[in-house]
Amino acid sequence: MTPDTGQVTVGRMAAIELELEAHRARPAHGELTLQSVAAAIVVAAIMGAAYPYMVLKLGFGPNVSIVSAFFGYLILSVIARKKYDRFQNNIVQTAGTSAAQTAFMCGILATFEILRADKTSHFTLNPTQLQTFLWLTTASLLGVVLSAPMRRHFIVDQKLPFPDGMAAAETLLVLDPPRDAPPERRGVARKAALVMGACLLASGALMLVRDDSNLLSLIPGGWDPGALTLGAAGGAFTVAAMGVGVGYSLLSLGTGMIVGLRISAWMLLGCVLGWILAPLLLIQSHILPDHPARSQVLQWVLWPGLGMMVAGGITTLALRWRMLARAFAGLSDASGEDAPLSWIAGGAILLSAALCVEQGLFFGLPFWMSAVAILLSIPLMLVGLRALGETNWGPIGALSNLMQALFAGIAPGSLVANTVPAGTAGTIAVTSEGLMQDYRAGYIIGSSPRSMFIAQLIGAPIGAAALAFTYPLLVKTYGLIGDHAQLAAPGARRTAAFAQLLAAGVDKLPPSALWAGLAAAVLGCVFAAMEQNQRLSRWTPSPVALSLGLLLPFSSVSTMFLGAVVGAVWMARHPASAARYLIAVASGFIAGEALVAVIAPALIALGLGPASR
Repeated sequence: MTPDTGQVTVGRMAAIELELEAHRARPAHGELTLQSVAAAIVVAAIMGAAYPYMVLKLGFGPNVSIVSAFFGYLILSVIARKKYDRFQNNIVQTAGTSAAQTAFMCGILATFEILRADKTSHFTLNPTQLQTFLWLTTASLLGVVLSAPMRRHFIVDQKLPFPDGMAAAETLLVLDPPRDAPPERRGVARKAALVMGACLLASGALMLVRDDSNLLSLIPGGWDPGALTLGAAGGAFTVAAMGVGVGYSLLSLGTGMIVGLRISAWMLLGCVLGWILAPLLLIQSHILPDHPARSQVLQWVLWPGLGMMVAGGITTLALRWRMLARAFAGLSDASGEDAPLSWIAGGAILLSAALCVEQGLFFGLPFWMSAVAILLSIPLMLVGLRALGETNWGPIGALSNLMQALFAGIAPGSLVANTVPAGTAGTIAVTSEGLMQDYRAGYIIGSSPRSMFIAQLIGAPIGAAALAFTYPLLVKTYGLIGDHAQLAAPGARRTAAFAQLLAAGVDKLPPSALWAGLAAAVLGCVFAAMEQNQRLSRWTPSPVALSLGLLLPFSSVSTMFLGAVVGAVWMARHPASAARYLIAVASGFIAGEALVAVIAPALIALGLGPASR
């Protein structure tokens, strides 16, 4: 899911672009300098290491371009000093985004983990860290190369907004105002960076000391949510067993501030339906036993969540068929002026061949099947970029599910053929999404596309290396399987469940889960159609948000909702200060917990920390 644009930028896109265009300038000190490349490598490593935790915990990744820009400002202000400018910082945040988009594919590794844990699946695929690095590096670099010639069509000719890219450009401007700006405006950047630093430290410190228990237990009077039992005697459950409560996570709080109130509210409703109402009805209907474990409920609510998300995504694409037609028509307009055509053509051929060889050696995938996945990633990329540019919504999840269905038809019953090619195409396509947002920011401030292309090439392998190192540490420390797992990974669970469904057939599902999935799919189609109407969209449930709420832990979503409320109130009561500092606060909250979440298990693995938190 791509979250809402963010409360700071909604309704201000035109004004932002006019202001940024007015201050467009040429770099005074060059873009690919020694300082900017050094800072880009550091920020890419930070984002690549931190992003998997965000994705596995929340099910999606917040706008990392802005977080990368803040880190770039902090580092460049120290090492570049007076030679720092927005152009160098744009190189840094571009590399950070490239690394994060590569690390986003922790979801496919989590899918493998979930399938291996299910002994009935007979799935044994378990790539080593070196194989993971090589595979994702090749796939993400291919995404960088294939998306480069599309920049001119989507950014220059079509002038699609790509709202997150505009927000990143605004952040770059705030952190490096024009040289003739008044002193009070120039001081805003330093204050915003200090605010982010303080929030980062606070979030990291809380991550170190918290025990992930419920805040509800702190209510005066000593009310313990574990004592709250719903249902009649002989058919009851405690809400604590379902994880109902409010968490201590400042990462979730900051994410809610960026995602916004609408999406967070519908996610919270999904949690209420999935973790309070559904267990109650399932127990009273004798579908689940008394006092079920959370994993038992998850195995049932997974299917309505999957039905609504996939059906809603496909319906949205179908209703936007004109957008799809424009995307395919625009392929002929793509130009290689941003990077030499020899780079594009030669790189695409070499990387495609390398990817086919790697997937054959690592996963036993036939050469032709890998080639088909690469070819299909191009229309996947075109559709995804068009949708993202127009709506800030990237349909890669729904399109990847369609890819799974296609390969299930090509190789029936094979979970490897069902998951690996879809993961390949998804990696190539999702890489292009974040990078096109960066191209949008660079176009607004006047950066060189070729310099940004090189920054993307730098960031992708760093992100793959960071993911290969951090993923096993995260799974070992926080858990992915079982009732006490802290990593929800809803996207991975959806992909794994869909793969199992395609391999085994719908007749293997419990009848109640099948009917619930079909009903949710119908609702997903209805909600997606209603969202296309401007008058109805404001009050229409988001099918993606509702389905995520069914799959994510209640405490994470409730904390996100609180963050969205805080952001909305801040914007309403003090819009000027919110415009300056809300993104900085949210970015600090997100980055602090994510970084400590990676550093702590790394120290444990090196024998420098406690055996457990």
